[in-house]
Amino acid sequence: MTDLTQAFRELVIETPSWGYADSGTRFGVFPQPGRPRDTFEKLDDAAEVHRLTGTAGSVALHFPWDAVDDYDELRGEIESRGLRVGAVNPNLFQDPDYKLGSVTHPDAVVREKAVAHMLECVEIATGLGATAQSLWLADGTNYPGQDDLRERRRRMLDCLGRVYEALPAEQELLVEYKFFEPAFYATDLADWGSALLTCLKLGERAKVLVDLGHHAQGTNIEQIVAFLEAEGRLGGFHFNNRKYADDDLIVGSVNPFELFLIFVELTAVGRLPRLTIDQSHNIEAKVEAMTLSVVNLQEAYAKALLVDRAALRAAQESADVLGGHEVLLDAFNTDVRPACAEARVALGAAENPIRALRESGYAERMATERETQTELTR
Repeated sequence: MTDLTQAFRELVIETPSWGYADSGTRFGVFPQPGRPRDTFEKLDDAAEVHRLTGTAGSVALHFPWDAVDDYDELRGEIESRGLRVGAVNPNLFQDPDYKLGSVTHPDAVVREKAVAHMLECVEIATGLGATAQSLWLADGTNYPGQDDLRERRRRMLDCLGRVYEALPAEQELLVEYKFFEPAFYATDLADWGSALLTCLKLGERAKVLVDLGHHAQGTNIEQIVAFLEAEGRLGGFHFNNRKYADDDLIVGSVNPFELFLIFVELTAVGRLPRLTIDQSHNIEAKVEAMTLSVVNLQEAYAKALLVDRAALRAAQESADVLGGHEVLLDAFNTDVRPACAEARVALGAAENPIRALRESGYAERMATERETQTELTR
């Protein structure tokens, strides 16, 4: 068995601040007891997940959702909880002005507003010590003829180019894509190819961000990972799971073999890109769902490290079709839970994070404390 303790020391999983807040479907939001009421309470929940798992020491932030008056104070609060800030995510999809697009909008005034917000996020990231801007655009069109497709791309490249030029040397621009929703006819960044072409135009520190749920059914996501890594343009990965589309299910809950295969490619070269959970749990308890997500990632990672790479290469070079497949199955079918538990304990985390969370009474305590404090402020 691979030394998982050292491997887990090198495994950094960002949890998203937005994953701890109330969420729901397009039909409504489902409040949960003990939900965080501000960014600082989101940090408390993120710190609890890290305490339990030992590998979730980074938290991704979203603006203006996580806006505060004093960012020096926010950085201090992050560090005081044993965390560090992950990627900073601008919001270019909720403002009513962005109904027809943000950086691709026909109106230059709207585009300037979007650019100003992204530049503000660069300043925030610099103050917080973040090393990446993580960009997802909802931009697109609903009808043929609604806008000129080439012109929209020109506008996008112009706006993103200005933001890229403003990035300090320590920051990367991660460009995400999604092949549908909310645009019904043409999405401006619809797939990894369009995202990669955009990054190639911008510069070396512009890289593609892959989201597990942002693909058509049957898409070979691990192949995308392999191609982007080979080109030096794999900037990060957003983990979730889906049955039909971008469902925000707990990662590994529907197709654990796919998750394993993705980690086989992520670990193929001995270095990991930025790994972030991107889930908004609707019917699950927030902290528990995030904890289970991290545990599932740990186990997929551990199985990928078990792959006998020499045997795999030998089978591939000898055209042994099922031999290579069996090498992968041997690793996937290995029960790594005891080794993962041992590694967590060595890091000072919980042997069984879910059980430890439930026995700690954290969820009940937060529900009481936060509800009481809410009542006192009314």
